[in-house]
Amino acid sequence: MRLLICGDVVGRSGRSVVGDELPRLRETLDLDFVIVNGENAAGGFGITPKICDRLFESGADVITTGNHVFDQREIIPHFDREKRLLRPDNYPAATPGRGWGVFPDRRGRKVLVLHAIGRLFMDPLDDPFAFAARRLAEDGLMRTVSAIAVDFHGEATSEKMAFAHFLDGRVSFVVGTHTHVPTADAQILPGGTAYQTDIGMCGDYDSVIGMKKATSVERFVRKMPTARLEAADGPATLCAAFVETDDSTGLAARIEPLRIGGRLSGALPDR
Repeated sequence: MRLLICGDVVGRSGRSVVGDELPRLRETLDLDFVIVNGENAAGGFGITPKICDRLFESGADVITTGNHVFDQREIIPHFDREKRLLRPDNYPAATPGRGWGVFPDRRGRKVLVLHAIGRLFMDPLDDPFAFAARRLAEDGLMRTVSAIAVDFHGEATSEKMAFAHFLDGRVSFVVGTHTHVPTADAQILPGGTAYQTDIGMCGDYDSVIGMKKATSVERFVRKMPTARLEAADGPATLCAAFVETDDSTGLAARIEPLRIGGRLSGALPDR
């Protein structure tokens, strides 16, 4: 199975590069399943139902989010209508939406998508390790599903690495989102799970993690209230991870970073 997961979409610039590139990538990479993290798609803060629809129209099969998931209040009732939109599962039980789902790929095979959020330097939510263990007690590779994809939305690299090693051999891949900077550690762990600490963002890199740089710098320099942060609107880079799994095991056969457009050096997996 050939899967792609795109990093945090930031603002109009990020939405544009995904809309422009994702349909072509589905064809050129012969993709079976695509996940897009959309938590910053609405001006850098949250996501709206209209933006969800556009990302699905562009080729996303599932949209994950993160700590900004509810910044746009109109998205809250949308979770009851759109099961392909996920929030981190280790939010409190009464929170709208859910953080996992089983979805068909283009050939009808089942893909389990798990979405969790870290706790180091983040809000103190429920234990993501326990959440993942409970879910994997219900669903397993080649037992109930053909692939298991994990988006771990976290600040600390150590927590992301620990989470991946905890799941090694039980899921197809674990990739990190949230910090908006792609890391250079794409690898297959000893148990066969593909991993990258952070896949970066889909947004303008002439910025401070996707936000206009002047206001961001001012906040650090003056330590005073500033204008509201706004998403940078220059040419964007689409950052993602491409994963190919072994059809007999569901584990990873390869993982490669993907970068298209904008300021970062390009990287495109071989077909």
